Amino acid sequence: MNDSSPPSVFSLHDADPQPGLLLDAAGAVLKGNRASRDLCQVAGLASPSRLLPINIQALAKSSLEQGRAIENVEARIPGTILMWTFIPDSGTARVLARARDATEDVLTQEEATRSNRLYRLITENTTDLISRHAPDGRFIDATPASWRLLGYWPEELRGKPLEEVFRGNNVAQQLAETRNLLRDDGYATMTLEIIHRDGTRRWFEIASRAIRETYTGAVIEVISVSRDITARVESEENNRRLADELAHTARLATLGELASSIAHEMNQPLATIVNFACASQRYLKSARTNPECLDRVDDGLQKIVHHANRASEVIKRLRAFLRKGQKRTAPISLNDVVTNVARLCQWEAEKNNVRIYEKLARCAPVITADPVLLEQVLINLIRNGIEATVEARGERKPGSPSQIVITTCVNDQNETLIEVTDEGPGLDEQGIRQMFQPFYTSKPQGLGLGLSMSRSIIEGFGGFLDARPAATGGLSLICRFPASQSHKNRITTTEIQPDE
Repeated sequence: MNDSSPPSVFSLHDADPQPGLLLDAAGAVLKGNRASRDLCQVAGLASPSRLLPINIQALAKSSLEQGRAIENVEARIPGTILMWTFIPDSGTARVLARARDATEDVLTQEEATRSNRLYRLITENTTDLISRHAPDGRFIDATPASWRLLGYWPEELRGKPLEEVFRGNNVAQQLAETRNLLRDDGYATMTLEIIHRDGTRRWFEIASRAIRETYTGAVIEVISVSRDITARVESEENNRRLADELAHTARLATLGELASSIAHEMNQPLATIVNFACASQRYLKSARTNPECLDRVDDGLQKIVHHANRASEVIKRLRAFLRKGQKRTAPISLNDVVTNVARLCQWEAEKNNVRIYEKLARCAPVITADPVLLEQVLINLIRNGIEATVEARGERKPGSPSQIVITTCVNDQNETLIEVTDEGPGLDEQGIRQMFQPFYTSKPQGLGLGLSMSRSIIEGFGGFLDARPAATGGLSLICRFPASQSHKNRITTTEIQPDE
């Protein structure tokens, strides 16, 4: 790099911390300062010319021809990014090249550019609406998804209050509650039913986060992500409607399963009505000669009316149940219900050589339920117990009757229990799990809906129907009612045996 040219106005100083080079008109390096030589050594470069941009010849020529400095020309070497400035000296046809280390600045800018590109890619293509809001809810900005979801372009939304865009019932109240949550917790979610700009109804799920001022903690901006969940909500509503229809179908189907128990229940009052009617006819024939017979006719007619009304009530309640009618719940004494049911099932029990025992709590527990439907459940449980007991009787002597025990009590958790225990073959753990499943049955002619529907009825009263193996080897079916309905007194039971 021998230089015989006229003296340059430029000088290179070894004390300058920035790399500096003196170039000729063709861009060749005439000399360099210490910083440029040190940088070459660190980067492993053989010549200072490797520090310059690859188009150095064109840059030097342009700088001299135009008589102006060319700034911020990038050159990359291993581990460093340099920004060069080329300053011409027209008198000597030389160029002073000075560089600064711009590695951190350039990498930071590139990262910002990538982030901005990713942000634009997400915001312009996401199906969810991302929006910025002032603390009072006015739109600051929104992504292009606003057109599809709301019917507004982002430019139209700017400055609009949420109440003007999200129109619908109770929207204003929900928005006010959300603002309070954002102020207190900094995060809030809500589900809104709104009216789209085109008049259609839409469901939105909106998650919002508050941006706070550093020192005061005041909310200065809100970022929200809104998702259209209309399809999901409609699907759930359709599923609910389908479930209601299936439940209604199941109630209709269970009529076949309950028909036998209803027939037994109706047989007693009808047979009683016929007996009293026949007796009344006989007393009427004797009334002319014996006026006292009229009193017996009157008593018979009263009993006919009572039993006819009860038969009518059973039919009405069953029809209401099958027609999705509301249950007529009222406080009822469990002991009275159990006694009544035991009396109704006595005929079938005696026919199958089964005795029904009642163990009733002296505290007379009371729950809120529909007495007729509860009776139907207990009748179903007792009839199942009778059938299971007969099935398991096997080698039992015909003269030795089997037992069904009905117990009412209040346990230590103040839950009211009705327990029906048989002497049947019982079930294993898997069988107990399956017995309450709809359409599962071990009976050749059964529909598998009796126990499933019985559990549904008990759950409708706020209780639960379950089963467990009994000490007798059979099964105990337990109707469990919550503590809120239980009697607080100590549990004592009185055993009542049927008439001999």
